[in-house]
Amino acid sequence: MNLTNNRFAVGKYLVSPMTRQLDDGRYAPSVSIRSGRGSGTHDRVIRLDARFATHAAAIAHATEHGMSWLRQAPGG
Repeated sequence: MNLTNNRFAVGKYLVSPMTRQLDDGRYAPSVSIRSGRGSGTHDRVIRLDARFATHAAAIAHATEHGMSWLRQAPGG
């Protein structure tokens, strides 16, 4: 997992786009969406099916997907 500091806050959520480099050199994106604090923390991790030639493209896709999820979330 490539965990560069791409995370950002949106309201009560912390969005962390991530990538994983595959054996063929391409990148698989995922995004973590966290809310709450302490024992009330909830972390949703979404692994995306798309594959990208570059880390930057995979991060951009994960970021877009995370923002889309937040727009559809209750209160988002």
